[in-house]
Amino acid sequence: MRSLTLPAPYCTVALDCAIRLKTEAAVPGTLYQRLVIAEQNLTSELYPYQERVFLFVDPELVSPSVCSALLLEIQAAQEQQTPEACMRHVVSHALQAALGEACHAGTLQRKLQASPRLVLERYFHAVVAAVEQMASEPSPSREGHLERLEEIYCSLLGPAAAARGRCGGKRLLLPSGDPLQDQLPSIPLPSPHITFHLWTDEDQLWKELVLFLRPRSQLRLSADLEALDLQGVPPDRESARTSVLSTDSGIERDLPSGADELPSTGSPEMERAGLQRKGGIKKRVWPPDILMPSSWDGPPGLHRRTGRPSGDGELLPGVSRLHTARVLVLGDDRMLGRLARAYYAIRKRETQKFCLTPRLSLQLYYIPVLAPEKPAASRHLELGELATFLGRADPWYENTINTLCPAIHKLAEMPLSLNTSRTIDPFILDVITYYIRMGTQPIYFQIYTVKIFFSDLSQDPAEDIFLTELKVKIQDSKIPRDGFSPRRRGVAEGPGAELSICYQKALLSHRVREVTVSLRATGLVLKTLAASDNDVSGPTYCPPAAAPVTDHRCLNVSVTEVVKTSNLAGRSFSTVTNSFRTASIQIQSQDQRLLTLSLDKDGRRTFRDVVRFEVAPCLEPCSGAQKSKVLISHRQEMERTKAKAKPLLMPINTFSGIIQ
Repeated sequence: MRSLTLPAPYCTVALDCAIRLKTEAAVPGTLYQRLVIAEQNLTSELYPYQERVFLFVDPELVSPSVCSALLLEIQAAQEQQTPEACMRHVVSHALQAALGEACHAGTLQRKLQASPRLVLERYFHAVVAAVEQMASEPSPSREGHLERLEEIYCSLLGPAAAARGRCGGKRLLLPSGDPLQDQLPSIPLPSPHITFHLWTDEDQLWKELVLFLRPRSQLRLSADLEALDLQGVPPDRESARTSVLSTDSGIERDLPSGADELPSTGSPEMERAGLQRKGGIKKRVWPPDILMPSSWDGPPGLHRRTGRPSGDGELLPGVSRLHTARVLVLGDDRMLGRLARAYYAIRKRETQKFCLTPRLSLQLYYIPVLAPEKPAASRHLELGELATFLGRADPWYENTINTLCPAIHKLAEMPLSLNTSRTIDPFILDVITYYIRMGTQPIYFQIYTVKIFFSDLSQDPAEDIFLTELKVKIQDSKIPRDGFSPRRRGVAEGPGAELSICYQKALLSHRVREVTVSLRATGLVLKTLAASDNDVSGPTYCPPAAAPVTDHRCLNVSVTEVVKTSNLAGRSFSTVTNSFRTASIQIQSQDQRLLTLSLDKDGRRTFRDVVRFEVAPCLEPCSGAQKSKVLISHRQEMERTKAKAKPLLMPINTFSGIIQ
């Protein structure tokens, strides 16, 4: 109990462990049963939760040998984890945990092994029902629980085995009449169900999440996969929006009397309602306590109902989060930039089709896999900045995950064996399983948006986002002189470009202070992560349902400025690097030089011929100061002002989060 009084994240981890220990002490075998059912997607009406691990790899960033080695290890492990084998594990574990030495484990496993699929499913559902009924009772009876499991055990082994051993006694007898002396055999815990994906499509993550909620046999995919409706929410016939030719003026006083009165259900007027104009446009109304963006990561607060996966809860009446998608990406900072774009696209889709958020808990994980380039050691470190930051914030992550990269490359260098009977050591899979199950504390990272203006005025401005870095280079090409004032004679142009920089200086008091400077620079870099712990400053920010984390919503800007000096030998130029912090920034080229922008160190995300760009924290796609009317149960209308615009934060799960 003393651990619960410690600051976060210690109290959060201690609370989760206390809940698990209390559940297992009340009903032995509950945690194992629920974990296997959820991870292996076994069908159970009493525990309908399902989980799936999506392993995404960018084939352009990770070598084919690494992809083949990971895929071979995953397939080798899951070939032994059939649904029948997992159901046998659940039945055996539940009976052994409850009956103890009175359970003849060897005979039980042989009987389950010989049972057909239908018989095995019947005993599986019987065991799950007994355990879940015991766990749901406020004051469970241990004797009644043992009696139910003993009946299942005796029914499974048959009357002959029940006659030789006393079901419910201290221990059973062997067929020879000798007491059972051997130890109970260990029952393995299957690894999670992992699907391997080569990330080749921008919308691939969205499509996989939709298919996880509805299998291909139940889902008719449209062009953009937006045909998925909410299950469990009754359709609102009044919320349907219809378009017809209107003959009235649209002014309320001009409407005929009784125009706002709705006809009775099933009447001819109701059937023709889709072809008539209503008194205004009505939108679907959600309950007043729902804020869609902040509800993505689960209900607020540290407490959750025992036995349910993290992030569950009923966000809408009748709609529960029964699915948990654990998205694991392998790669470097470029892969995380791609994940941030997919995460933003999903959140933006939710503003148009509110279908994933109420029924899916999305958890993000990251394992760094950097290319083993010995000559370019600095480039190797540059592409792993976010992994280095996670290691500094969470020593557990540093010792467990950041040290996995050499082992993955060593696995890829091993020759592939065609002998299928050879046992494959699932070392990488075991670490991934450990990370997926124990990494429950997220660290939130601010996503930044950039608006880019090009030299060609006929080209529309582009908008994009980045997570770790935006790099600016000066192009050798120049803008045509049309529209620019000529330079004075005798003025040396020098290297770089003349830039106008306008930014909001980051202050501890959070006061807005704008600074505008003009200087000549050869390039600049905007980083979202501090280079060291000493560079992290600012107050703490507490996202919903998360422990306090250090505020990382601060851009670290490094400008390589050109300094001109004059002496007897003439003019000379040198460079000096200046650094400052800001929340948002605008940069424009003042002379004929054009700029090249590179986002998240990815050469595929490069913008050329840029004259101006603006960077600011990315906001939630649907957040903002708006007013909406909510119709409550007793037909009274109340106005609710939504919270002010919230920054879009992408969570990455670690073991302990940021240790304050």
